[in-house]
Amino acid sequence: MTGSLRTFVLLLSCFAFFASTSAYAEPRKKFSICWSIYAGWMPWGLAADNSIVKKWADKYGIEISVVQINDYVESINQYTAGKYDGCSMTNMDALTIPAAGNVDSTALIVGDFSNGNDGIVLKNKNSLAAIKGQKVNLVELSVSHYLLARALDSVGLAEKDIKVVNTSDADLVSAFNTADVTAVVTWNPLLSEILAMPNTHAVFDSTKIPGEIIDLLVVNTETLKDNPNFGKALVGAWYETMALMSADSEAGKAARNAMGKASGTDLAGYEKQLATTKMFYQAADAVAFTKSASLKTTMQYVAEFSFDHGLLGEGASDAGFIGIETPVGIYGNPKNVRFRFDPTYMQMAADGKL
Repeated sequence: MTGSLRTFVLLLSCFAFFASTSAYAEPRKKFSICWSIYAGWMPWGLAADNSIVKKWADKYGIEISVVQINDYVESINQYTAGKYDGCSMTNMDALTIPAAGNVDSTALIVGDFSNGNDGIVLKNKNSLAAIKGQKVNLVELSVSHYLLARALDSVGLAEKDIKVVNTSDADLVSAFNTADVTAVVTWNPLLSEILAMPNTHAVFDSTKIPGEIIDLLVVNTETLKDNPNFGKALVGAWYETMALMSADSEAGKAARNAMGKASGTDLAGYEKQLATTKMFYQAADAVAFTKSASLKTTMQYVAEFSFDHGLLGEGASDAGFIGIETPVGIYGNPKNVRFRFDPTYMQMAADGKL
């Protein structure tokens, strides 16, 4: 090979390298998130329908599509498979599905926690202790199952003292109408429907474990790191929507009414669900909750439950197999962090810096 040819090949290689590096480093412009029907996630539909997401995406020169998926677990599975860049889910499901599936994920927005939206109902009995020996119908390995475990522990019982019957959420109300179903664990609006039946008693609900069933917008950690404008736009849109839906005005009422209709109820029904949901309408409140030491303790409870029920994936040797990063420290293996609570972007919103 002549010297001039070698020089040409070298220059061509360098050009290809820099071109590919430049293409790799260029920030993405298009993103997508998904959500499913639940009181605390309805704002995403409102934000999309009212072009609030578009407004904030435009501000940062990007596009964000917001997609409603009717099946909650399927929405998380699709996020985990990489079809979406973010998804609404609970803290437990974020740990046991994407994190356990080796997808490093970040809780970008801590939106609310269940404050009575999840509960245990007994037929003809008004004491939680009376659940001993009963069959309990619930969606197995869901937050309802977690709530049951925490409830049993509060009265010195364990899962061996009852029998869990896995029941689809679509079948719980009709199942409770049958004579042989005497105990259920579920969430609103199903919980309200069941409690409206005769001889029913709410014997435990999520107000007894405040701050443990948390509703989040979770995003892919690497995507967020490489594209901070994606995080800024989502958080900006979220808190503008929070201000709208919480307003004591005709516009606020119209927003809540729209979300009620979209979730299959009406204004009164949706406001009833909000009453048992601790919404963080202010970014500063969400930041304070995320930075609290209690969050790390909660995630330890969740990890222990998840490990005991085989939800942390094959090869999980203990409850701390997956590292969970919080502002006060990491629970679990610091070399295997796959789930992170990062209040950085919510703090920007609180400080008016978006």
